[in-house]
Amino acid sequence: MTNNQLSKQDTAGSQEVERTRARRASVPKVDIYETPDAVVLLADLPGVLEKDLHITLENDVLTLEGTAQPRNRPGYSPVHQEYNLGDYRRVFTLATEVDRDKIEATLNAGVLRLVLPKSEPMRARRIPVKT
Repeated sequence: MTNNQLSKQDTAGSQEVERTRARRASVPKVDIYETPDAVVLLADLPGVLEKDLHITLENDVLTLEGTAQPRNRPGYSPVHQEYNLGDYRRVFTLATEVDRDKIEATLNAGVLRLVLPKSEPMRARRIPVKT
């Protein structure tokens, strides 16, 4: 399977994954866009609520983890569901420096929008030498 053919896949067998749960994790589908000022990531996380979504950025490694919990609606019983309940996990290594203080994340209708602003390039300056 090539990268272009990725669908929900099991990450349980991955060497670099340290999981605390024994259940499978699906790999969410993601669109990534780059603008002159930021990298924008859109991830499909159906059924995941804000309280069940964890995003970390450590050493240029971005990790998305979420859990879709079953929702009980009084007076209704499920007849058909098109997505699996359970865990989502996706890990990215960032190639650009990100301004960690300005990262924005929004979750709307199961779609995570993560804006990773690029850091300002370091300006060249002359360093005076003291004797």
